[in-house]
Amino acid sequence: MDFKKLMNSEEYDFLRTNERLGNRIMLLGLGGSYAYGTNNENSDIDFRGVTLQMPSDLLGFTEFEQYEDDKTDTVIYGFNKLVKLLLNCNPNTCELLGLDEDQYLIKSPLGQEFIDNTSLFLSKRAIYSFGGYADAQLRRLQNAIARDALPQTEKEKHILKSVMHALDDVNRRFGGRTDGGLKLYIDKSENPEYETEIFVDAAYRHLPLRDYDEIWGTMRSVVREYDKIGKRNRKKDYNHLNKHAMHLIRLFMMAIDILEKGEIITHRVNDLDTLLAIRMGDYMQADGSFSPAFYEMLDEYERKLDEAAAKTKLPDKPDMEKVEKFVERINRFVVISDE
Repeated sequence: MDFKKLMNSEEYDFLRTNERLGNRIMLLGLGGSYAYGTNNENSDIDFRGVTLQMPSDLLGFTEFEQYEDDKTDTVIYGFNKLVKLLLNCNPNTCELLGLDEDQYLIKSPLGQEFIDNTSLFLSKRAIYSFGGYADAQLRRLQNAIARDALPQTEKEKHILKSVMHALDDVNRRFGGRTDGGLKLYIDKSENPEYETEIFVDAAYRHLPLRDYDEIWGTMRSVVREYDKIGKRNRKKDYNHLNKHAMHLIRLFMMAIDILEKGEIITHRVNDLDTLLAIRMGDYMQADGSFSPAFYEMLDEYERKLDEAAAKTKLPDKPDMEKVEKFVERINRFVVISDE
């Protein structure tokens, strides 16, 4: 497909007419399946990019984080917003700095400088960011499989385990401040539709409201994801499961590359046989569960990630002095060139 021709079509006129885009765009490239190389005939076309801040964002009262066009699945981050996400090795945004040359549709000199400084943003934080995304994918798989394979009482146990796992991750991110305030357990249900269900006792004191909201949001999202998958038809469900399984393995692959090589490799050219086999259902059994071979593969990638994490030469966190100098240089250019 000629993506540059598509980009220049009327549908994408906003790239040229919006005052925050146009010649302010530093990078614009492929996102999603087309970026990974795992696309098929049903894949959506996603564009992802980064654009310079306006002088008024830096010196005045305007603010800008990102531009989204839902019709074309295009997301373009403001430079400062993208930097903040990259500092945490956010998987969805790291991808933009690891595309192949022909996957970039726009690349300005400052965009090339951004790519050249990728190493500024790589740190051991990738262990937790990519691991967190991978864990979310795994929970989706486990929830969907449990839906069909287990009786209701056993499903509740499974959901409880998934919720507890998610809350452990929240507690790690908050440095233990949210631990101990919740008791989750299974008891006999008063709802005639259930034999048993999950109950909660909460006892928090002096907990910031935003932290409290994230705790409940985390639990709610796990349960909603479980229910949402349960409402899909079987064919679509299997397609989604295979896609989740593929992305689970891909996240491990990318994280290992970052830790071992200090590189972001978005286009998984050397791994496509494995990833596409998963997506096509080669590892799914007739009952909708995954084969032992898939879980052996998953165990191997978890082992590799642990090994890479133990041996990596990446710093614990980015060197903020170097990052600040880079950000200041880019933003200084914006202010001076727009005078």
